[in-house]
Amino acid sequence: MTWRDYFAGDYSGTPFVLFGAWHLTVLGVLALFGAFMLRFRGASAINRRRARLTLALLLVATESSYHVWMFGLGRWTVQTMLPLHLCSTLIWTAAVTLVTLNVTAYEFVYFMGIGGALQALLSPEAAGYGLPHYRAFETLTAHGLLIIAALYLTVVEGLRPTPRSIPRVVLGTMAYMVVVTGVNLAVGGNYMYTLHKPATASLLDAFGPWPWYLLPMIGAGIVSCLLLYLPFWWSDRRRAHAADTPPGVSS
Repeated sequence: MTWRDYFAGDYSGTPFVLFGAWHLTVLGVLALFGAFMLRFRGASAINRRRARLTLALLLVATESSYHVWMFGLGRWTVQTMLPLHLCSTLIWTAAVTLVTLNVTAYEFVYFMGIGGALQALLSPEAAGYGLPHYRAFETLTAHGLLIIAALYLTVVEGLRPTPRSIPRVVLGTMAYMVVVTGVNLAVGGNYMYTLHKPATASLLDAFGPWPWYLLPMIGAGIVSCLLLYLPFWWSDRRRAHAADTPPGVSS
């Protein structure tokens, strides 16, 4: 196969192999890049800003390349390519947040970004494109960078959610789902899969038929938020316990 085959819209190569050698290699490279970015903790403000802007540019470039590729193939449509799927929206939100350090935007990137992108990394919707095809690389890279951005903002820049973040994110995401459903009905799309399940196998297959699968989907999102807040709850609990412990008394 030539390099053009790995950018072709009709791919005849090996389909995506879950946790195959290529998949594990890409995950490993993303993990190493994430570890490198987290080393900016304690760096000067100007170096942290450069790192943030670099990460933001990588997010924008990766996501934009997908739109360019689909447009070049003549497959860009409002029914499928508007940036309304949750991870797509959060990729752009993460890029803006890396520049502005907006706390409210960060809450959505942290809770919804990590939860959604992690599932996409472990079971990517590559639409039949196997590695090393561009599309498989792009979807893994975009979702990997989203997680790295959320962790960078938390570990390096010191942003963190609060107990009020969870209801704000959950209610905000549900309101967004309502808006997206309206767009779906208007343009004939299925963003966020609010009108039917994706064609490929996904976690939604275990949640029953439409519209009932929407309820456990929302429930899974809430559970994900609670789990992602757990480290902060534990840290605050330990800090409060240490503050209440008299000097010289072992805890």
